[in-house]
Amino acid sequence: MRLHRNLVFTVIDSIHDIFNEDVYADKAVEKALKRDKRWGSRDRKFVAETIYDIVRWKRLYAEIAEVKEPYSRPNLWRLFSVWCVLKGIQLPDWKQIEPTPNRRIKGRFDELSKTRKFRESIPDWIDQICVEELGEDVWTQEMAALNKQAEVILRTNTLNISKENLRKELSKEDIDTEPIKGYESALKLVERANVFKTDAFKKGFFEVQDASSQLVAEYLEVTPGMKVVDTCAGAGGKTLHIASLMKNKGQIIAMDIYESKLKKLKIRARRNKVHNIDTKVIDSTKPIKKLYNKADRVLIDAPCSGIGVLRRNPDSKWKLQPEFLDEIRKVQQDILQQYSKMVKPGGKLVYATCSVLPSENQQQVDKFLTSEAGKEFTFVKDNKVLASKSGFDGFYMAQLERKQ
Repeated sequence: MRLHRNLVFTVIDSIHDIFNEDVYADKAVEKALKRDKRWGSRDRKFVAETIYDIVRWKRLYAEIAEVKEPYSRPNLWRLFSVWCVLKGIQLPDWKQIEPTPNRRIKGRFDELSKTRKFRESIPDWIDQICVEELGEDVWTQEMAALNKQAEVILRTNTLNISKENLRKELSKEDIDTEPIKGYESALKLVERANVFKTDAFKKGFFEVQDASSQLVAEYLEVTPGMKVVDTCAGAGGKTLHIASLMKNKGQIIAMDIYESKLKKLKIRARRNKVHNIDTKVIDSTKPIKKLYNKADRVLIDAPCSGIGVLRRNPDSKWKLQPEFLDEIRKVQQDILQQYSKMVKPGGKLVYATCSVLPSENQQQVDKFLTSEAGKEFTFVKDNKVLASKSGFDGFYMAQLERKQ
């Protein structure tokens, strides 16, 4: 493989932004891909995948390259050189690239790979917490799975098209997909492609949504005509799924503390031809209190550490801090206490996170059930989804029912 100077410089600029300027990896990649309109799909693939690769393996590569943050320009080139050597890519004779001891790099890689925190490239504190909560064996398998590149999964918008017909539509645009057993609306791309440019996407035939995430809306057990509240709706991936399960009938109230996210949801809803969603910004306790005892179903897709989705957000392990985890657990419990009051007697609540940590998941549910507000509820079931077992993102969901 021959390296092209403009592509490599784009990678270096992007990892500089991510590591030194605290830019989110997805935003850095988005910006990088707009740099040159003449790039073909192979060029774009190289840029995106190389950036994500170096972000994912930052700790391991930095140990091998013997560099420390903040990374100077020459240090970023050293990280890139380590990536090339480990990928078996011939290094070009450029002035930015120092003489590189291939044998020593490979030897150091073999040596460091014996220790999980280096092999899987994770901060000490995350490794320690996950071992404490999941156990040595489960965490070893889970972290290895979370370092694999996430596949592109689509959720069929069954309001507009069937799964089989979506496959045919995408096939006409040279995109091959296959169904996933046990996931009703999901299709997996055989090869990565920019699906957002397809006519099928523009017509609202599908959304991009991981298979594990698709389980959450189904866990609510909604039916057409219900009143459903999605309390942490964000840009509305799960809200739109709920709408399709309700066949556009009934009412969905999508709430979030960020108005900008709800605006994105409105745009997506128009494209999806969904018209049973009302959006409400949570700017005080008033919108919550107005809905006390009113909802047939309430979804709390709670803010969390995001440890279950490291495959698609590898930079979050470097941005996450131990104090954030302590803070977010308090927020999760507070949300459960307040938002659960919106469920009417006989209605159901689903608490979900994209974390694999029991302290954010079943322990939060247990704590809630023993509280004053929780005494109104009974535990029905839960689902602990591990990336190492499912092949998709790590997720948790619990269904509770409010007593009559």
